[in-house]
Amino acid sequence: MAGVVALVAAACGGAGSDNTLRVSGSTTVNPIIVDAAETLRPRGLDITVDTQGGSAGGIAQLGNGEIDVAMSSKPVGDDDRARYPGTDFVETSVGEDAIAVVIRSEVYDAGVRDLTKDEVKGLFEGRITNWSELGGPDLAVFVYDKEPGRGTREVFDTYLYGDEEPPPPPTSPAYAVIGGNEEGRAKTSSTPGAVTILSIAFVEGQAQLAAVALDGVEPVPASVVDGTYPLSRPLYLVTDGPPEGPSATLVDFVLSEQGQALVADEGYLTLADLGGG
Repeated sequence: MAGVVALVAAACGGAGSDNTLRVSGSTTVNPIIVDAAETLRPRGLDITVDTQGGSAGGIAQLGNGEIDVAMSSKPVGDDDRARYPGTDFVETSVGEDAIAVVIRSEVYDAGVRDLTKDEVKGLFEGRITNWSELGGPDLAVFVYDKEPGRGTREVFDTYLYGDEEPPPPPTSPAYAVIGGNEEGRAKTSSTPGAVTILSIAFVEGQAQLAAVALDGVEPVPASVVDGTYPLSRPLYLVTDGPPEGPSATLVDFVLSEQGQALVADEGYLTLADLGGG
């Protein structure tokens, strides 16, 4: 199944047993939990990690009692709590991530290195169709947008439109909807003129990709911490009630010094970076 990292075999149906844990949700949080699972497995905790459906999928699965812990790169919304009144959603912040507007390196190297909010709107609404309109090469724009329900998409829409309803997507052959960060990275890397939104951690080390500044502010840790960069979001582990048993083992580990080192290793800001640890 796409988006599944099967670390161990788990019992079918329902949440995990006393020594198994089922975790699902955000592709952004996923690398941290995969690393944590490898460390915790020799200690007797077997974890399976699934990213199908992103943050919204994880929250829904937790609400339906199908998993033990949801990974989310967005807060649990009031609509989620209303939809699952029997679930006591408890969010534990484990770090923070910057979201980047990501383009191909040939466009960046040609001069497109800083975009205004209006220019980003023009790209994703299909009104800017060639990079030459932004001082770049004579190359058609291809937009890869995140599907609704993804934490990345919700933060991006809030940045562009605030509380207003985003416009319908453009009806263009140069516009496509994608799922997780891995898919977005792969398709943008292989499509000339592409632009997308990705967790900044998924851009590091990718020679074909570059993250642009937004209104003159680079997506770097210092600008996220001081609040000048407009696209960032907390990363959560979400449980039904306060973490207990195997769920507490995982959450406590990710909050520990060793676990926070994994957060940093994956390219995210730790709680200490944010002044909370």
